[in-house]
Amino acid sequence: MTAWLITGGAGFIGANFVRMAAGGAVDTLVVLDALTYAGNLANISDLVDAGRVQFHKGDICDGALVDWLFERYSFDCVVHFAAESHVDRSILGPQPFLRTNIEGTYVLIDAARRAWQSEEGHRFVHVSTDEVFGDLAPHDPAFTATTPYRPSSPYAASKAAADHLVRAWQRTYGLPAIITNSGNNYGPWQFPEKLIPLMILNAIEGRELPVYGDGGQVRDWLHVSDHCRAIMAVIEGGEIGGTYLIGADNPRANLDVVRMICRAVDAQLELTPGTSEKLIRHVKDRPGHDRRYALDATILRTKLGWHPRETFETALPALVRWYLDHKDWTDAVRTGAYRQYYERQYAGR
Repeated sequence: MTAWLITGGAGFIGANFVRMAAGGAVDTLVVLDALTYAGNLANISDLVDAGRVQFHKGDICDGALVDWLFERYSFDCVVHFAAESHVDRSILGPQPFLRTNIEGTYVLIDAARRAWQSEEGHRFVHVSTDEVFGDLAPHDPAFTATTPYRPSSPYAASKAAADHLVRAWQRTYGLPAIITNSGNNYGPWQFPEKLIPLMILNAIEGRELPVYGDGGQVRDWLHVSDHCRAIMAVIEGGEIGGTYLIGADNPRANLDVVRMICRAVDAQLELTPGTSEKLIRHVKDRPGHDRRYALDATILRTKLGWHPRETFETALPALVRWYLDHKDWTDAVRTGAYRQYYERQYAGR
């Protein structure tokens, strides 16, 4: 019997991973999520209702709860997605990022250390970000696993601190930990304050498309399904103590991404070409905005055989269609009505 704990499994990347894992050979799949602003149980409610996922609402900083979960389920694997992740929010209010991303990670890794007496048969996969490395000049080589950390935002600093804790617990206590660092994700179920869903929804509704600065910030865009497959590959074949960078080699400037979205929306809504692009407005850049990220995924590709399957050209129009077809979901997210979903559907169970 196998049991996996997925923290943050009701969030964007976590929910997509849960959906992938639920179709595999794991006997017991447990999701722990606090259901804060970006955690939406509706993302996985069908799996919970069908009994394919055991859901627990709770905070990863709650040591007693985490210990109880380890004791009840005897986890073989932990995949740690739970995090405060929006850079703008971290600039406005850093404290929740320090609490969740640093203290929460500590609680999890120490619970795993105490529950697991050996590396054999166990995996703790800590899901991190390329933002821990800072940014790159236009012609700098891509980040590698040995690139020094230079975080620019409170969010990135909190994730860098969490990475260091995981490495320390692996080296000092023998925690069977692996770290992954990925680029910007896009795909279904993404909270609409992020760039791509925000621009898709605003363009569909004919609202302004705000672009920071000149829009020349370059990101390595990774489809969430490719990210989830990479994590599966790491669970199955990754080396304990290893770091795996997950990059799609798909660099795009933010302004170019927004223009692609405009074209996709115009096509889906049968608008005159160029209609949505007229909505683009350049706004003041945010403080400490990294200029460019790029990830060298050679180790993941050569040692674990992972390669991205999705391309921006095909995935982006399909994603616009997804948001058009899931208006009830997006409306509930943006009005905040989804926050009452758990109490309405699962209170008292």
